[in-house]
Parts: sequence; C-alpha cells; structure tokens
Amino acid sequence: MIKIDGLTKRYGRHTVVDELSFDCEPGEVLGFLGPNGAGKSTTMKMLTGFVTPSTGAASVCGHDIETDGLAARQRLGYLPEGAPCYAEMTPGSFLDFIANIRGMEGKERQSRLEQVIETLHLEPVLRQTIDTLSKGFKRRVGLAQAILHDPDVLILDEPTDGLDPNQKHEVRDLIRSMSADKLIVISTHILEEVEALCSRAIIIADGKVLADDTPHALAMRSRYHNAVRLTVGSETSFDEVASSVAKLASVEATESDREHGDVTAIARSDSKDMQTWNEVINLVKDKQWNIERLQLEAGRLDEVFRQITKGAAA
Repeated sequence: MIKIDGLTKRYGRHTVVDELSFDCEPGEVLGFLGPNGAGKSTTMKMLTGFVTPSTGAASVCGHDIETDGLAARQRLGYLPEGAPCYAEMTPGSFLDFIANIRGMEGKERQSRLEQVIETLHLEPVLRQTIDTLSKGFKRRVGLAQAILHDPDVLILDEPTDGLDPNQKHEVRDLIRSMSADKLIVISTHILEEVEALCSRAIIIADGKVLADDTPHALAMRSRYHNAVRLTVGSETSFDEVASSVAKLASVEATESDREHGDVTAIARSDSKDMQTWNEVINLVKDKQWNIERLQLEAGRLDEVFRQITKGAAA
C-alpha cells in the first residue's frame, strides 16, 4: 500500500531524508520512530504531497506521489503534527468543508459525518470555533478529518498528543478497529503506544532506516530480555538477596533499587530462555525469602531505541 524507493530530501547541503526504502502491506500498523530531527515528519510530508522529494520515488496504493499525486492523496488520510485546522471555523463547518473537498455526497456523506462525530465525541463542541477548543479536542477534530473519507492508508503524526488517558484509550481502540484492511502509519515518541498498537516498527535517525522489525523482536535486543526482577518483602535481607542472585550461573549483572526494594538480575547473552527465571525461583524456594513480586521481563523498547539511535549519532 506504500512503496518507498530511495526517497531523499535535501535542503541545500543538509540531507534530511537519505535514500529511504521500505514497503508496507494492508493490515499493518507501522510505528515510525526516531529522535527529533530524524526525518520522520519530512517523510510523511513527502508521502502526502506537502513536500517534493529531491530524488527517489514513492507510491500510495500503486499511485506515484509525484506523477499521480491526486489519486495517491485520495487514498490517504493524514493527521499532521499539531493537528492544524482553520481556527475561525467550528468543528461542524470544518468537517463539512472537508467532506466537500473530498467529493463526498448524499446519504454516505451524512452517514460518515455522523459516525465520525459520534466516534470522536465531538458533539459538545460542534458549534464552538476551533481556536477556543482544548488541545485534546483540536487533536480529535484533526483525527476526524483524517478518517472522514474512510481512507485505505492512514498517516498519523503524534495522534494521541494532548489527549487524557481515557481519550488515548479511545483513539487506540479506534486505530485497532480500523487496522484489519488498512495500512496505518503512526509517528510517535510514546514507545508504550508502539508496544500496544503496532505490528511493526521502523527506527530512523539522520534520515536512514536503522531497524525494521516487530516491537517484540526489537525488545528482545534489550539487555533486559529475560531479566528477572524481584521485589524484596519485609523480614528478608535486601543485601542477601542482591548478593545471592548476583552469584547465579546465568546472571551477568544485577541492578539494585533499595528505595523500592527491587533487585533485577540481568541474564547472560548466552543463557537459555527461562534459565535465569528458573534459577531465581529455585533460589527463592531454597532460601525461603519473602518476595512480594517476581517478574520476567520481555525487554525494554526504550533502551533498544536509545542504543540504536545513540549509535547512529556517534
């Protein structure tokens, strides 16, 4: 549904996007990640026709973004960073305007307007001007215009920015419900969102792809993959737990958080799956420690992100 081949954008001598290449299929929810200035928003702006590539090519549902740009944009929904809308309009008049320029007519038009307004809970503010809305409501109006025409490809730049926890949950549910037969690309700094929503994650820095895998597979690159965290209870010596766990055969290192009573055993890279877990369990039973919580970690995506992007900067 999206095909990118050597896509490049330069401003003078500064290269923002550097020969980016990847393909996306229907049903994917792609997390597009990178530090500030990595080229994420510029890539999205090229795909959506706001910025012209310097070199390379890209297509949306088979339509080249430069030679067949109108057809490509008809298949797209786009929520830009900051969700810009016409401040003097009301959400009702703005969505009516979007329906007009999308060529929507008749019963289908009215049905989609009603459905989107209800889904994003815009009824209370339909007649307020957009400049008087909270950041969260502005974000919802921006998302409403992006999905109004039921596009095949949805490109969302920070879709939950400014939303409260309940609104974030609703938007995530909406994205999940739409993902079966669409391609959804999400640019976000919230790695928890990537783990909750995305079937695939691409990490870029300096305009280049540095990693492309599932969030789970990326998390497995973390040194905390297969780590075991113990929370030491009362009547058990924290120091005894920390020193005994550090001596286990499969443990490479330990981290201690005395304030919260946590000891984390980091597994050796050559240890087998569950080996550290089993050794810790047996140790706890043998010593009859009071342990309030025992947790096996899958890995930490934020640590992998820092490792990959700091390496690129270096």
